[in-house]
Amino acid sequence: MPITSHHNHLHTPLRQPASTTSSSFTSKILLLLTLLPVSLATIAFILQRRGGITDPATLLSPHGAHNFPGMDSSPLSPLTHTTHSSDCLNLGRSSSPSFPYYHNWKLDFGDSLTPKICVTSSTSAGLEQILPWMFYHKVIGVTNFFLFVEGKAATPEVSKVLESIPGVKVIYRTSQLEEQQAKSRIWNETWLASFFYKPCNYELFVKQSLNMEMAIVMARDSGMDWILHLDTDELIHPAGAREYSLRQLLLDVPGNVDMVIFPNYESSVERDDIKEPFSEVTMFKKNYDHLPKDTYFGMYKDSVRGNPNYFLTYGNGKSVARVQDHLRPNGAHRWHNYMKTPNEIKLEEAAVLHYTYAKFSDLTSRRDRCGCKPTKEDVKRCFMLEFDRSAFIIASTATEEEMLKWYNEHVVWGDKEVKIKLLRKGILTRIYTPMVIIQSLRESGVFSSVIASAPSLSKEKFLHSIDSSNSTRAIASLSLPSRKVGRTKESQATARKVLDLESSVFQELAVPPQSPPGVVEDSNLISHS
Repeated sequence: MPITSHHNHLHTPLRQPASTTSSSFTSKILLLLTLLPVSLATIAFILQRRGGITDPATLLSPHGAHNFPGMDSSPLSPLTHTTHSSDCLNLGRSSSPSFPYYHNWKLDFGDSLTPKICVTSSTSAGLEQILPWMFYHKVIGVTNFFLFVEGKAATPEVSKVLESIPGVKVIYRTSQLEEQQAKSRIWNETWLASFFYKPCNYELFVKQSLNMEMAIVMARDSGMDWILHLDTDELIHPAGAREYSLRQLLLDVPGNVDMVIFPNYESSVERDDIKEPFSEVTMFKKNYDHLPKDTYFGMYKDSVRGNPNYFLTYGNGKSVARVQDHLRPNGAHRWHNYMKTPNEIKLEEAAVLHYTYAKFSDLTSRRDRCGCKPTKEDVKRCFMLEFDRSAFIIASTATEEEMLKWYNEHVVWGDKEVKIKLLRKGILTRIYTPMVIIQSLRESGVFSSVIASAPSLSKEKFLHSIDSSNSTRAIASLSLPSRKVGRTKESQATARKVLDLESSVFQELAVPPQSPPGVVEDSNLISHS
């Protein structure tokens, strides 16, 4: 027993120092590993605050490149940027991601981009809608814009800004323009005849076609390679390209292709208080062409939510055409050629994002543009699509409270479970890139700068600019005497007589806005309305 006690006494102190040494060494290592990155981060922070270190992002920018939009609000940025205030736009900053853009702040690429792409549009919108729409398309490679303006878009406050932007041609709807368009060969042909002499959407459709015909001439004179007709509530989404670029997308199109169809996705708003759809809407309903048939028809009832069709408005997309001889419009959604059947392809990923009824005020704005009676029979004269007819009747007959209730039931996606279900099935999808680009442009001061730098325009100069804008424009043909839409009964009768005489000549009819395929109630049959 004494021997054992002595043995334990001898070995106990030998074990304790070994354990203590190991623990102490481990603690020092852990302390060192903790203090080292903290110390380095502190030193870097102090240097950056004093301006002693350059933001790596600025070192990576090409020569002549500007600061990334949105970077000026970061403490890492060595530059400061002053934002001009404007009554036209909300230019408040946000915490959204940023993207690089090059050349000057007006995105004037000039001859540096190929192919050259132009967009034509007929619009009555204000700067708060046109500028984000335009500069977004500049970012993805559009070089020229031919804007046929009316209403708010034609006022001096708006038009002087638009005319100051490189690559933008503003065409006003004057009596001179209408006289030129009345001589168009379109009036002597049958492909658009079913839309003649009807009010509201039909009249707009004819007007858009006439404007597109003139834009073809302008595109050819400007050396454009491609032409695209878009409304100012539509954005091209060039998915599938090697970079987020319409230019790159069209660069990859085979040379024997004349036209490229972009199926459209429709905005699916989640609130009834949207103010700036391009910056606030990220959820879209996919086109039938981009969905498996089983998914589309299997989820049709959930997708429709009691509305007349899968989409609120049109579902047949838009097309871009190669600028070439004998090109003509084929309604607002397609192009055609007088001398041949165009070779047409449809894209599998890229789309047109259509922000339709994205704001509650869109209900009343459509109502205010049309003078039809709010009855089921009369609205058929004004609107081609069933949802537009229903919306017009509601906006014309209901109180503000009833309209808001109807809007939430038929337009706003408020049911979280249904949203999740359709997002998982791929019917609904999230697309953030347009929002990021437009918010970044706003943060960078592009919109406020272009407004601030626009020259002042006196009334005399404004009137002169209208005259000069229309005096040099040629149109495709001068085959008929002047004829306005619905001018007199006699002119209508003359026009119809001419059309009857030429009805034996086959011409592909204009493609109207069309709803996606529907499902006949209680059957699996497909209907195309």
